[in-house]
Amino acid sequence: MPGERLPLGFVFRSRAKEEKVSVADKAPADSKQTRDPQAPKGRPTPKRSEAQSQRRSVANTSLSRKDAAKRQREERRAQLERQRQALAGGDERFLPARDKGPVRKFARDTIDSRFNVAEFFLPMAVVILVLSMVRVGSLQTIALLLWLVVIVLIVLDSLVTGFRLKKRLAERFPDQNRRGAVAYALMRSLQMRRLRLPKPQVKRGERP
Repeated sequence: MPGERLPLGFVFRSRAKEEKVSVADKAPADSKQTRDPQAPKGRPTPKRSEAQSQRRSVANTSLSRKDAAKRQREERRAQLERQRQALAGGDERFLPARDKGPVRKFARDTIDSRFNVAEFFLPMAVVILVLSMVRVGSLQTIALLLWLVVIVLIVLDSLVTGFRLKKRLAERFPDQNRRGAVAYALMRSLQMRRLRLPKPQVKRGERP
């Protein structure tokens, strides 16, 4: 009847029922969406021709990797050959990193342009060893003294050479990295001239 008030429970109960009905009506509509049962994760199953093409691409990729590895080995061999020729001829472009640069070249030329006591250490060591093996007291004493003399001469000559080389490097290359150049030169002085790599490019007595 007009003007009659409805209970609150009736109002809320009718709204709740209407919402349930609307949700139930929408559910079947959403559930009707079809999906390929053989398509996991939303992707269709590839055809046989596509699968074969994929396998061929994998095979071609593995072959290309093999070719790339072969090419790298060939390039490595070529690089080593260039380094070997550079060590023999002194070509700066293909020298190893430890021998590159004007500072290292100047250090090498400084050592190669003079006589170094250390480069005669190996032949002198052989002579001293032979003398020490002879069962003669006087010869063994001479061998011991020679050992001491050789060691003292090598130390003194290395100190003088290192001091002079360090000074000349500072004058010639003030703005370049000279770290390790003196030690590099002294290690070279321990080798016999004909066995040094890179090969000497200056004559004895020639100023670098």
